[in-house]
Amino acid sequence: MFVSKNDRTDSMSNPEGQRISRRLFLRIMAVFSTTAIAGSSLLEGCSPSKTAQPTATTTPLPTNPTLEPAATNSATVSEALKNRKSTNAFLTQPLPKEKLLDLLWAAWGINRLDSGKRTAPSAMNTQEIDLYVLLVDGAYVYDAKQNQLTLVSDQDLRAQIGAMKFKDAPVQLVFVADYAKYKAGTQSEQELWSAAHTGFIGQNVYLYCATEGLGAHFYTVMQGNALKDSLKLRADQAILFGQAVGYPDE
Repeated sequence: MFVSKNDRTDSMSNPEGQRISRRLFLRIMAVFSTTAIAGSSLLEGCSPSKTAQPTATTTPLPTNPTLEPAATNSATVSEALKNRKSTNAFLTQPLPKEKLLDLLWAAWGINRLDSGKRTAPSAMNTQEIDLYVLLVDGAYVYDAKQNQLTLVSDQDLRAQIGAMKFKDAPVQLVFVADYAKYKAGTQSEQELWSAAHTGFIGQNVYLYCATEGLGAHFYTVMQGNALKDSLKLRADQAILFGQAVGYPDE
């Protein structure tokens, strides 16, 4: 099981111009608030003119430390957008499993545990896109609920995607639409929605890569039965697009 770290940050600056994470800022404020409440309770208990009142306790929202990765830098959204680009040449160097899971969480992970909603939107919250990951040691499908990879094949299937221009990229993401998950819409509407959803996820990949020194290239997959059979897809599942990810060789 591949497991990621537990915090994801958004950056902000303090009055001195030093950058701190938004999540860290919120945690600090939470600590201050808790300390203030506790201090107030103690003062009330010691005051001869007041009877100590029970303090209200706040139950924190449930968190799963395996679901949110820790950002390794504090790049702003503006910086990520400025650095976003398509990479045309990749090194063969593999991504560490931890970084790969961080990437997948940013792309299509669960960012609201109470509702199970994702980092990218989908029409009617259908969440019909499955994200397959082709690596040198096998093919996997991303399990967002556990933030882990589930083995589909122990074969290197990267060549079957047909993106020979990016053959050196250590990671090939395959966006698969599971049309059986739709409860509404015509076939043409579902196809349009799924294409849009894939674009949202692909842009998340681009922005993550722009902040982590990685390269990415989104492309159309040549349709063929070989990869679909290798990934054990059903008839109502369709391969839509691919995205190469790795360290840029440029």
